[in-house]
Formats: sequence, C-alpha cells, structure tokens
Amino acid sequence: MRSALSPTLSRRGFLAGSAASGTAFALRPAWADTPGIFTLRAAPGRARLAPYPWGESDIWCYGGTVPGPEIRVRQGARLRIVVDNALAEDTTVHWHGLRVPNAMDGVPHLTQPPIVPGESFVYEFDAVDAGTFWYHPHQRSFEQVGRGLYGPLIVEEATPPRVDRELVWVLDDWRLTQDASIAADFGDFHDMSHGGRLGNTVTINGRVPDAMPVRAGERIRLRLINSANARIFALDFGNLAPQVIALDGQPVAPHSVPGGRLVLGPAMRADLMIDVTTEPGATVSVIDRFFAKDAYALVDLTVAETPLRDAQPDWSMDLAPNHLPEPNIGRAHRHEVTFTGGMMGGMVERKMGLSNGRGMRGMMNRMHDSGIWFVNGVAAEGHILDPMLTLERDASHVIAMTNATAFHHPIHLHGHSFRVLSRDGTPTAHREWQDTVLMAPRERVEIAFVADNPGDWMFHCHILEHQAGGMMGVIRVA
Repeated sequence: MRSALSPTLSRRGFLAGSAASGTAFALRPAWADTPGIFTLRAAPGRARLAPYPWGESDIWCYGGTVPGPEIRVRQGARLRIVVDNALAEDTTVHWHGLRVPNAMDGVPHLTQPPIVPGESFVYEFDAVDAGTFWYHPHQRSFEQVGRGLYGPLIVEEATPPRVDRELVWVLDDWRLTQDASIAADFGDFHDMSHGGRLGNTVTINGRVPDAMPVRAGERIRLRLINSANARIFALDFGNLAPQVIALDGQPVAPHSVPGGRLVLGPAMRADLMIDVTTEPGATVSVIDRFFAKDAYALVDLTVAETPLRDAQPDWSMDLAPNHLPEPNIGRAHRHEVTFTGGMMGGMVERKMGLSNGRGMRGMMNRMHDSGIWFVNGVAAEGHILDPMLTLERDASHVIAMTNATAFHHPIHLHGHSFRVLSRDGTPTAHREWQDTVLMAPRERVEIAFVADNPGDWMFHCHILEHQAGGMMGVIRVA
C-alpha cells in the first residue's frame, strides 16, 4: 500500500472498522423544486470516510455529500440540471453512459467552455435509456473525482422488475494519510505510468461500511457503480448466486456472474438480482478478490433470524431493452485502435511484434517528453484534439482494439453504447451492450455500434491517471 492509516492496521482490519462508523448504504436524493429540474453545487466539504477514531476528511463534493445527491427520474423524462461551481478552479459535469447531445457531454474545450469559479452551467437532455449511470467532472478529473466529485444518476424503467428492496452502492477507494486527510500526490508519475492511483481505504457510498442486514428469502436489486480512479473490483458474493441483469445501464439476459466474481473496472456499472438463500443467522462476506494476494472483505451481509419468506420468489428478472440501433456487422466499417505505452510497455510491444526497436532509455525519454500512454501512437494533450477517427453518421462501425500494454484499461466511448463482440477472437457469450469495456493486458477486443449521435466524442481509458497521461482521443461522428 502506498499509504496506510496505521502501520499495524491491515486493509482488511481497517475495512472491518468500528460499529460506530454508521450505515454506509443510504444515499441522499436530489430533490427537484420543479419536476426534472435539479441543482448541483460543486464545493469543498467534509465527510467521515473512515470510522472512529479517525476524524473527518476534507473533500470536494456535490451538494455537501459524497457521493453527490442521487438523481432519479423515469425513462423519457426531460432533465434540467444547474451546476454551480463553488470550487477555486474550473470544472464541468459529464453524464457517464447517458446518450446525450454533444453540447451536453461536459468535456471542457471540446463540447463546452469550462465552468469557471463562481459561474453556473445548465445541462438539459432527455433520459432516453433506463439504467444505472453516474455523473462526474471531466476537468482535471484525476484530482476532482479523486477528491469526491461524483454521484449516481438512476433512470427507472416504466415497469421495473419486482423486488423486495433496491440498493445503490457507489464504490470508491481513497488514498488517506495517518490523519485521514486525502493524500495530495495527485498526478504522481508512478501512478500515471503504472496502474493508476490506488487507495488504502475502500468505501460504499462514501463510508467504510458496517455489516448490512438482509433476510432469508429476500430479493434485492443491487445497482453497483465503480467511481474509483483506478481500482478494479472482482466481487465474490460467497454462497449467494447473483444474476447479472444489466451492464453499464443496458439490459442483458439474466445470467450468473462469470467465474463467480463480478469484475468492474473504473466507471463500469452492473445491476444484480440477489436472492438471499442463506440460512437465518448466517453471515456472508462480499470479498474483493481482484488482487489475489490482497483480498479483503468489502462488507458482511448478516442474515436476520426471521426469514422474509421460506423460498426464493419466482418473479421475472428480465428488463425491457432500451431502443439502441443494432449494428449491421456484415456491412460495418472497420477501424483499428492500438493502445501502447506505460511502464514495461516496450517489453509488451516487442513480445507482440509491435516494437519500434527503442530500448528502455528511449521509452523513458518518450514517456517524459511526449506522454506516457498512446492511442495509435499519439499521446493526448488537453481536450483540443484533432479526431483520431471520423465515422460516417448512421452507419455501422466495428472498432478492433488491441491493448499492447502491461496494464488493464477500461475504455470508454462518450455519446454511444456499443456491443462487445469478441475477446481475443472468441465471441462474447451475451454480446452485451456497454459504454466502458475492461481490456486485460495484451487483449484484443472488438466492439460494434451505429454512430448515430453527431459530434466530437471523447474516447479514453477511465483509469483517470492514464487518461491524464495521454490515453485519450477524439472520435468524430459526421
């Protein structure tokens, strides 16, 4: 760990925390004075991220809380969101995963001028897709998100599936110092050139969680959002058997978690149906096993002595699909994108036959002089970029992406959802719709979509230090 609150306190011990830390599962809703009209105020604040005896931490947040207020509307609603900037620096808000008009996408200098301190910006768009989404800045996001600026945005189906309870868990990790302050080493070169800014304190909805009570026979819809800068979660729900019903807000045929672990890269979301089939009085630990040698219990689910019902319900889990245009794979235009760079990048490129012959010294000079990460050989600087690809509007497109690096990358395309067609040449089991796809080192992934949303759209790694280090491009739909 790069930072620890106590030299004798393991992450598992810290996460177990104290019963005095309070519930971590309630989110504050964003109340609208007029239906569909909300106000978000970005400002410094304070929050108790860590349990007693640690004190509060200085954060940046929306509406005085971390996560920011939960915005919840029905599918098809018109949203008007006034964002006030009470920070000492510019900001914006991006509506992650929502298919919004280009001018509402929240990317500074690309789709809008940044919101300067003391000023406001009004975002207005229709919630065309039902699903689990979230909002966050795209101005210096590696620090603004890392200090707490984010919140959930839930678009409800016209006819939601029947459940006993719905929960939203916004997952994050924080790099805290001994006094529970957020470490100020944002933009650290090591973080940028390796796996990103990993923290030492994992929270659910802004708090190190207590145990969560559940009841045998209960059906829970769990909406998961990974808002971390860099942490990838691989959640093991023990002897429970969650069914995945949506990914990145888009419905998918209900299916069990592949390999027993739900893997969520930064910015990714998943909706689960969980039937509590465990005996009354039992405890089930939800364990993050992404780092096999550093697994820890994220939260314990404690089963009450009195069951809700004797058998699991037989209610349908299916979600109605959103109206996404289906790509015509046979007639699609094909494009190649290769991601390179980062520490050990030269070694990976050589093994994949992509090396240009530069040695370690040349690679290090390139990383310091012109960028750390590269998309088709170009490292982005700022948001004013020439398009790396220009896509014909309303046509089908396949992008074949190769991760020629030593690290994972969650690749996000703004303004669109895409089908994930294959991984390393093997067709995906569910051809799932996503807006952020996690690529393993040396992996090749093919995605397909209809480019029906005109404008210049960001295309980038959502490990925010990688984006800041150059792994970002612009795709133009015209």
